[in-house]
Formats: sequence, structure tokens, C-alpha cells
Amino acid sequence: MNLDFDGRFETVSTGRHLATRIAILIAAGGLLYILRPLVHGLVYPIVYSPTGLLVGGVTILVAVGLWLAPPLQTDGREVDGGSLGLFVSDSAVLKLSLLGTVFGIAVVIGFVYSVPAGMVAESTLADRTMADSEPIDGFPAINADNPRIVPRAVADVQTRGSTSYRTHRLGPSDIARAEDGTLAWSYAIEPDGPRNKLLSNQRGVLLSDMTRMENRSITAYDDQPFAVGEGMYLQRGADWNLKSTDYLTRYYDDAVEFTHDGTAYMYYPKTGHEWQLTPIPHTVPVWDGGALISPDGTITHLTPTEAQESEILDGQRLYPLYNTDREMGSLGYRNGIINQLPVVGEHENEIEVAALPAGAGNDQPFVVDLEGERLSYVTAMEPYGEDSRGLDEIFFVDATTGESRYFASEGETLTGPERAMGIVRSADSQTGWGDNFVVVEPVPVFVDDDLWWHSKVVPTDNTDISRNVFVNADSGEAVSLVTTDAVRSFLAGEDVDDEGVDTEPAPDSDGVDYYIVITDSNGEEIERIPVAPGENPRIEYVPAGETDDGSENSSDPAS
Repeated sequence: MNLDFDGRFETVSTGRHLATRIAILIAAGGLLYILRPLVHGLVYPIVYSPTGLLVGGVTILVAVGLWLAPPLQTDGREVDGGSLGLFVSDSAVLKLSLLGTVFGIAVVIGFVYSVPAGMVAESTLADRTMADSEPIDGFPAINADNPRIVPRAVADVQTRGSTSYRTHRLGPSDIARAEDGTLAWSYAIEPDGPRNKLLSNQRGVLLSDMTRMENRSITAYDDQPFAVGEGMYLQRGADWNLKSTDYLTRYYDDAVEFTHDGTAYMYYPKTGHEWQLTPIPHTVPVWDGGALISPDGTITHLTPTEAQESEILDGQRLYPLYNTDREMGSLGYRNGIINQLPVVGEHENEIEVAALPAGAGNDQPFVVDLEGERLSYVTAMEPYGEDSRGLDEIFFVDATTGESRYFASEGETLTGPERAMGIVRSADSQTGWGDNFVVVEPVPVFVDDDLWWHSKVVPTDNTDISRNVFVNADSGEAVSLVTTDAVRSFLAGEDVDDEGVDTEPAPDSDGVDYYIVITDSNGEEIERIPVAPGENPRIEYVPAGETDDGSENSSDPAS
């Protein structure tokens, strides 16, 4: 584009020009205010992000300045504005060109600045997290009455298969506490289809028990329409109203759907940001309280203290999972920025969030119910390094208060979730892994001050739960349980009934390599045969009345 601008402005009536431009600017600002939820994702970073402030703030200031300035004077030649020149004046084309130049420069500066600002923000967050975290000598006790038995995928399949709503659907699932104290997968019953999303209301909430393998309860509170809810378009939706009533905050977490005294509610944790000016300006996330939505559409914005003191929210998750994820992810910077840099960094005492393999079905932080019905976000950390998979530290963030504790293994090698899932598969070579069954959702549990990884074996179609398998993070021992009572007894540290239990010894157990477990058609154990290392038994099925020579079916050697 040819910028034929001689540095002067056209002569206009300044008062009239400014009055017209300011009036239009006010009208545009008023329209944006009415539609402010739509631009929340652009406005918030300008206020609470160094890069957003540099790029968005500078661009907006220059745009307003050019808008209020008189028309630019050209040298009399026609300005080549392309197709844009068909609709705007030469002066407008020049102003847009200047604005584009400023925007491009601001983007480059903002990108360059974001690199050190991002590292400083991570370092600040890591220092704050470690300063606020209390070291502990042992693992906290688990709530044995609330085991996480039902994986999310299984709950979704079974719950959706048990409901029938012609004009509504179940929204995404999340973890909530039911009124009887148990944990449940919770769902919003949302309107389905464009017409219903525009005119209908969220019908209520549904809770699906996650603590039992059999006789699970699915309770629908579907007679409580929400005036403001999930899956509802524009000004009737929860997202629109949350941002309209408290704009300068973030709603990263999904809603927690639950009931209190038979009334359905939804709670949204809020994440704010704080500016830090040293060593360079940057921001870090903080807990900004939460928003509670009632069926009548009332939105109550609560500070962290108010949320903790709320009787309605007692026992629910209040602290943002997003904040915990950011805090745990920043801990690689706890020994400084230089320490974690590639090539030049020493990586001393550097940790990172332990990886879960693809298909695990969950991610860290894990949501676990500790003794006393205290929900906790648990994160397993491993030493830095591509080949390091043993656990180094485990962090516990209270889901009600945000308070953090951590256990350090002090050099002891503990099995991580990825290896634990592998042990589950290797302990049962007869199962068609991947084709018929998969291991999913490992979560940490703590029994008699030992860490165990609690995984679930489910069919590939996620229609049921075959068994729950616990792997000891210290010894590698695997315990397979097929009843809810057995799982609860195990978590309570009690002796487990042999019914439905299959225990594989640790790989280094003396005298026994593995067991051959014989069960009847009901899954009850008939006999357990120890197999010594080096033995290669052959299992044959001989019909009654026939000799060994007459057997027709035999299996491959056991492995």
C-alpha cells in the first residue's frame, strides 16, 4: 500500500469532529458492554497479561487516538487501498495502515517479552507454592468408604444408557459429593438441539454413584429447571451470566453439580490473577472464590472464606483444579530459572508431573477423598528426565482450602502410575489387553502408610467394571478385587475375604513366580497353585471319564 501522507491533518471543525467521534465511540463502548461476555476472552488478558497488555492495550490506545484525530492529509494523489478503498476514504485507509503497523510491532515486542515474563511467572508461582506447602513424614489416610471404583467412561456409558430425555442431554461429568457423603459423577441435564438451547431450560442435575461396583444408584433431580444454566444460549446461559456479574475473573473449571437438602445447585470455582512488578512485570494465578447458581437463577459470588463457610457447599470441591494444575506444573522452576534450562541447566532437584500413558482416561491432579471426607487434589511428581518414571514427591492440595502438603520419598524408588498400569497387564497374561479389556484411571490410595495405585479393568466398550486392581508402589505387589466390600476392606487395612481376590506376589518374591488361580463359573476361587521360578506348567482340560490320552483341549504353556 502506498502511504502518501505528508504528516499533516486536514482542516476540520475540531469541536464538531470530536463530538461526533466521541458519540460514536461511546455508542460502540455501550454496545460492547452489553455484549461483554462475548469479548471476555480478549479483555481479560489485556488487564491481566503482560503480552495482552502490550499488544491489546497499545493497539486500543492508538486506535482510539487515530479515531479521534482529524482526517490525515495526503499529497493529492489517490491512495491505493485495494478493495477497502471502495468503502472508506483515503484518510481512513492511511489510519488503518498505521494501526496495522503499530499492531504488528506490538505483537513482535509482546512475543519477545512473553518468553522471560513466562519463565519469571513460573518461578514466582513455584516459590509461592513451596513456601506455602508443608512437608509431611507419611501419607494421609484414605476414606475407605469412598473408593473411586467407577471410571468416568464407564459412568458415562451406564448413566446415559439409564436415562431417557427426548429434549435434553447429559452434560460433561465431574466429581461431586452426594448428600449421603459418597462421591458421585455429576451431570447437568442440559437442553438438546438449537431450538431447545435457545428456549428451554436446564432441567436439573443427575448424580451417579462412583463408589460401588454393584447396585449403583443413579439419582436424577430433573424436576428443578434452572433459570440460568448449562447448555442454554446467550443471556440465558450460565457462562453469559457469570461473566456479566463478575467480569474480571476466569472460570476455567467446569461446574460442580450437586444437591443440598434436595435442592440442586452448581458451583463454579474462580481463578484471578495478581500483578507482580519484580524482577519484571508478570502475573500469577490466585484463588478468586467461587460462584453458586441456584435453580431460580440467583448467582451468589463468594470470596474464598465465604465459600468455605457456606453450609450449602460443605464437603464440595471449592479450590480451582486449574490453579492446582498450574502450581504443580511450575515446580520444575523451584530451584530457579537457570537450573531448568536445557543445555546450561544443572536440573538439580528438578521434578515434573508424572506422565500417564495415552488411554489412561484421567489426568493429574487426581481427585481423592481422604479420611474425614476431605477431598484432595493429589499430584505424583517424578525426577526430571526422559527415562525417569519412579516417583520422587507427592503433593496434596486440600480441595476446600487450597492448603498444600507434600511427601518426599527421600531417595526411595516408588512405582509411578504408568508402571503400575503395566504391572496390572503383566500380572494377567491371559486377558486380551487392548482387544477386549483395558486398564484405566489409576488413582493413588494410601493403606497403612503405603502408596498403592488403584486401577480398574474394564471392557473396551466401557459398559462395566471387570475388577479393581491395586499395585503397591514400593513392592510391586498386585491385588485384584471384584467386589465393593473387598475394595473397602482393603482400603481400611483389613483382611480381605478370598472371594473375588487374586494376589500376585512381587516379581522378586522367593520361591514363587506366580499363582495359577482356579475359579468356578461364579468367579469363586477353588484352588490356588504356586508356580516356582523356571517351572513351565502345561494346563490341560480333561472331561470327566476320559484319560489324559483322550483329552481334546489343551492350552499353551502358562506364561
